[in-house]
Amino acid sequence: MAEHKILFTGTMGAGKTTAIASVSETPPIVTDVANTDASVAKARTTVGLDFGTLTLDSGDRIRLFGTPGQARFDFLWKILVRNALGLIILTDNSRPAPLEDLALYLDGFADELQRVPCAIGVGRLDTHASPSLDDYAALLEARGVFCPILPVDVRQRDDVLLLIDTLLAQIEASLAGEEELESP
Repeated sequence: MAEHKILFTGTMGAGKTTAIASVSETPPIVTDVANTDASVAKARTTVGLDFGTLTLDSGDRIRLFGTPGQARFDFLWKILVRNALGLIILTDNSRPAPLEDLALYLDGFADELQRVPCAIGVGRLDTHASPSLDDYAALLEARGVFCPILPVDVRQRDDVLLLIDTLLAQIEASLAGEEELESP
């Protein structure tokens, strides 16, 4: 049985804690405190990390880590992304500037995006249709980042599992490509 690490990141309120809780086999570890940021209508916010686990059908175990959403905690992003096999960026389409939010995380994880697969989960598309998934794809293409973008309701286990499965498929393809390069 192998263990792997996947990192969830994104803005405050995008659903990192909820996504991890929806798929974790154990009650997730969270480091939430009272929110003092009046610009976001949210009672609590993560200031350290979230952690949960998920066992795959193969027996492999996925350790799910979540970052704090505020940019002031970006030093933790760099710590938490170490040894991650993949990155999931969650966005909230109901925020005032979700494409700018995504850009913040693309910049914050620019080095990692050069070497680890990534998937983007866009929440609240059902209530806020703009920007569209095509708008997100255009932003990624303009930055030279190519990764899948899926609509997600982080409260729905199946949605989060699809996002994780999509990322795992990329990781497997990446590992297979590396093995081909190493073969004589």
